[in-house]
Amino acid sequence: MARNLVNIEEVSKAFDIRALLERVSLGVSEGDRIGIVGRNGSGKSTLMKIIAAVESPDEGRVTKSNSVKIGFLSQVDWADPNSTVGDVVLGDKAKHEWASDAGIREVFTGLFGGFDDHLFERTFGTLSGGERRRVGLAKLLIDDLDLILLDEPTNHLDVEGVAWLASHLNNRKSLAVLVITHDRWFLDAVTERTWEVVAGKVEEYDGGYSAFVLAKAERARQANAMDARRNNLIRKELAWLRRGAPAQTTKPKFRIDAANVLIAEEPAPRDQGELLKFARNRLGNTVYEAHHLHVRAGDKELIDDLYWNVGPGDRIGIVGINGAGKTTLMRTLVGEIQPFAGKLVTGVTVKAAFLTQHLDELNPQWRVLEAVEKVAAHIELGNGKSLSASQLCERLGFDKDSQWTPVGDLSGGEKRRLQLTRLLMDSPNVLLLDEPTNDFDIETLTELEDLLDSYGGTLVVISHDRYFLERVCDQFVGLLGDKALRDLPRGVDQYLEQRASAIPGVGVEEKSKTVSSAAEQRQFKKDLARLERQIEKVKVRISELEQDQTNSAFDPAELSRVTAELESARMELNSREEEWLEITLLLEP
Repeated sequence: MARNLVNIEEVSKAFDIRALLERVSLGVSEGDRIGIVGRNGSGKSTLMKIIAAVESPDEGRVTKSNSVKIGFLSQVDWADPNSTVGDVVLGDKAKHEWASDAGIREVFTGLFGGFDDHLFERTFGTLSGGERRRVGLAKLLIDDLDLILLDEPTNHLDVEGVAWLASHLNNRKSLAVLVITHDRWFLDAVTERTWEVVAGKVEEYDGGYSAFVLAKAERARQANAMDARRNNLIRKELAWLRRGAPAQTTKPKFRIDAANVLIAEEPAPRDQGELLKFARNRLGNTVYEAHHLHVRAGDKELIDDLYWNVGPGDRIGIVGINGAGKTTLMRTLVGEIQPFAGKLVTGVTVKAAFLTQHLDELNPQWRVLEAVEKVAAHIELGNGKSLSASQLCERLGFDKDSQWTPVGDLSGGEKRRLQLTRLLMDSPNVLLLDEPTNDFDIETLTELEDLLDSYGGTLVVISHDRYFLERVCDQFVGLLGDKALRDLPRGVDQYLEQRASAIPGVGVEEKSKTVSSAAEQRQFKKDLARLERQIEKVKVRISELEQDQTNSAFDPAELSRVTAELESARMELNSREEEWLEITLLLEP
């Protein structure tokens, strides 16, 4: 039986008069992989800080087993700005101590691409946000810990870095991981249980993000307690998880039999034909055409001799290594940077909007709704659909009350949402989004994806959020640092394979098979763990119902109800055990 590491019992915590947690009791055991989800401000980070003993509960208690070692990665990467990377990560370890440790070398290679004296001599204050995040992760991953608490670990990491981190954690079986992240792909890749923080409580679910969506939809269907708008969003996401875009080669694997009633008639997320027709009416046949294009940033040549056509209704995701020119290419398309050589043709009807990684300055005295209405009062979505400024604000996370908040009082994430809302309000027919998901919670991301499903224009997206990219884009291109823009018919998987093929002695096909096999093995093992927990719960429930059956022997109505529920529970047990057996057979060599 796995060793218990941390328990919180009857924990409550409030800020001002708002209760974030109310009488919450939870436990974390050795090897647990738990994702924490919930809206921004729901109390996710507070829950994690209480477990890490960074904050104290107002009521209740936190207990830890003897000698348990816990590491905590907060949203803010902090260290003495004058300390070196070597000081922060390695502390007093002598070079011969860590250089001979294969685990430490693997962490440095995965996060920094290798290790040299120049890296260790850099001071923390000179590092970028992404570099600071990697330093914080490296410190945690090389320490001998029992439990690591990760608050938005994928912020500032590129697609490749996120994939490496997921693989590394999956290879460390005994390490317990508790993670808060809006990166749904990462949650599916790493976690086996989900805690949803909502209305002061924590709801527990088996499985990663996809299984959480399924279970939440099934609970809502049974309880009939969810409003139509939210239920429709969940059904739509389930339909995408089930069918997805044809170009996708992998999707999260989980059983959806129980949800078939929810999604049997659900159409594809987007009506491609209708959107393409609308886009052509708005844009004609030309959006962007690049001929012999050369793109530079200062003296550095990033893209050489590019031929590329971006057409009406295209939905393109751009992936690539940091510094390869993703953002520079976008800035070239919108005319902020002139090509060094070659020709860029822009369609005469193009009305582009560019969401950058930098926040535009707005009048801090404006209210949120006022800032949006300064652009327009309504947005046309096409097909006769439109939204008011207030409705669009609400879709992107500004409820009726927060629409009257002064812009100066907004957080960084809220300002970014406001920036996106203003862009959309201008009804562009070409939308270029550079890391649009930063600081968005999962529910707001779902709303944004739903909104983009009805967007009748051309969409070009840069994002480290793999789930978001695969959800909203139909085509992918990649920049691998060799000055060429590559088509990626199989999307992010193909990009990662091409990056991995640079390793000497390992071919793309061989590497792909190994990764695929390892990924399937991990998924099967996660499914087994989930099923074993479910089987145990059903057995306990059957035992309780058998006792209830005995106690209600002289109450015909109650006996009938208990007997029906007992039969249902036994059928569920048979189904779970059959599924467990199927997966066990698949795992046999």
